[in-house]
Amino acid sequence: MISAQKNSMKKRESISIREMEFEDIYQVFQLGEKLFTSEDLPNLYRTWDEHEVIAFFQEDQETCLVAVRGKRIVGFVLGTTVLKSRSAWKYGYLVWLGVNPTYQREGVATRLFNQFRNLMLENGVRMLLVDTEVANEEAFKFFQRAGFGNPEEHVYMTLNLAAEQKQRKEELEGQSAKSRKSTNNNHDR
Repeated sequence: MISAQKNSMKKRESISIREMEFEDIYQVFQLGEKLFTSEDLPNLYRTWDEHEVIAFFQEDQETCLVAVRGKRIVGFVLGTTVLKSRSAWKYGYLVWLGVNPTYQREGVATRLFNQFRNLMLENGVRMLLVDTEVANEEAFKFFQRAGFGNPEEHVYMTLNLAAEQKQRKEELEGQSAKSRKSTNNNHDR
């Protein structure tokens, strides 16, 4: 048991939290790909892509943080601030938080969140917002422990357009074939 505690402390001590840099984008994206899978978190899977990471980095670099051990990214948080017109309040929105499974339950997410919260306080944010899937019980519990409250139900619906896309493609291919046949007939005259 003492050996496990030493390993746990060694992991925690050797991890640093810093602002995300350009060179981190690929590792952050890859870690997100590993975490946000269609099987476990289908809604997050649908919206996670390289453009998402790049957009946050370009628009809100100061609120994009990484947890680093050596040269390896082991966690990240991507967030933003929101200013509402006709409101004196400034909101902070934590959009993405992910930790490599090897380092989960080691305090990495808590350290990332605390650093993010401190940045929000420094930027005059009066309220933090976060959303998560109801089925993501670990995230739900984490955010409750971090002080979030007042969970509100949000319904997320999907409409699968695959059948319509297939039909359109077939129609376009049919039209294209007719057009080629017509063109060939005109050339034969």
